[in-house]
Amino acid sequence: MTDDDSAASDDPGRIRSIAVHRDDVTTALEATLRSAREVVLRVTPPFSGRMRARLHSLGSGGPGSSPDPVANADDVGGSDSDDPAPIHVDPRDLVSEVPPYPEVDETMTDHPDADLKTRRKRHTEAVESWRETVRESAVDSVELDAGDGSTVVVDVAVLG
Repeated sequence: MTDDDSAASDDPGRIRSIAVHRDDVTTALEATLRSAREVVLRVTPPFSGRMRARLHSLGSGGPGSSPDPVANADDVGGSDSDDPAPIHVDPRDLVSEVPPYPEVDETMTDHPDADLKTRRKRHTEAVESWRETVRESAVDSVELDAGDGSTVVVDVAVLG
């Protein structure tokens, strides 16, 4: 790795840090936990010392499914096998401890005598509390696949 961040390369081992937005981590984690889609934070080549990881959906993962980009203005690469692959970071790896997601049934069980409007309000509050907990639980570093079977530990700069 060099100290010159202006030069980009195809070497994932060159990355020293990734920047992630708190809301992207929270959205990716919530989508992954609440649906059949796998949503990740993606780092796209060419790689440099400091990289931004952006929200990306890998699709439902079921038979016949295809990638379903989410907020992907930075799509890079084609069908050439020589193109370096993007790095996908699981949002669970970016949170120190993943809290259990508040399910509607649990909220209803916790407040059986409440009317529907009150239960909805309490569930909304529980989800917002979960999101806030995730936003505040970002890790300082994460292990990334270096592309050659090895891994590299990089710093995580949290934005927002």
